[in-house]
Amino acid sequence: MFVAFDEQVRTRLSELQSMAQSGGLDEAVEAMVGSIRNGGVLQAFGTGHSQAFAMEIAGRAGGLIPTHAIALRDTVLKGDRPASDLKGGLLERDTNIANELWELHDFHPEDVFLIASNSGVNGSIVGIALRAKEEGHTVIAVTSLEHTNAVTPKHPSGKRLAEIADVVIDNLAPFGDATVPVGASGAGAPESSGVMAGAVSSITAAYIAQLLTLATAARIEETGETPPLYLSANIPGGDEHNDALKARYGERIGSMA
Repeated sequence: MFVAFDEQVRTRLSELQSMAQSGGLDEAVEAMVGSIRNGGVLQAFGTGHSQAFAMEIAGRAGGLIPTHAIALRDTVLKGDRPASDLKGGLLERDTNIANELWELHDFHPEDVFLIASNSGVNGSIVGIALRAKEEGHTVIAVTSLEHTNAVTPKHPSGKRLAEIADVVIDNLAPFGDATVPVGASGAGAPESSGVMAGAVSSITAAYIAQLLTLATAARIEETGETPPLYLSANIPGGDEHNDALKARYGERIGSMA
């Protein structure tokens, strides 16, 4: 089963690399570069396991400094909701949570939104995408086209994330996300229980986040500018380097708590 999963992951990462090499990320990268050059911040949002995508985009070593991760827990840490509201998956399906989240942050017109959701249909995800579009922001979606097209939207608008976004990047995850039948030891192995394991959406989404970061930094460097990238806080001089650049954005890039 490990060999089977390795093949599932490698095949998808190779396809993503080829897509990026052939210019498939160019539209997203241009939007990100334009935002940074105009003083904007890259706003990343994901719920459930797609929070990993936001964490890859915002506030990590080797990542772009003008970035910010929006999280459902902001409604507790910055808002008035009790911590108990974070239990289970009800909040991510809440169609009203987008406006609540929006009022907790300082978004500027130049900001670009990068929103990740494997299914692309939950209320909070669709709500944030719709609000961002209403406010005039560019929206970049990272989603599974196979999965989202196979399920019914849950937002009253009847829309999917992929139908709202200006740019859509397919994370290549299959319907249901998992890729390997339980008990499979290799190609052609029989399914032992009818269930699957080996989910890939978090892996491919993280890879996409890094591809976008690399391409954006490279595009900025091509013009003779120094890309605003985080150094690891665990190396000498890292904090000093990061703090000097972070000061330009203040609370707009407050880290995920």
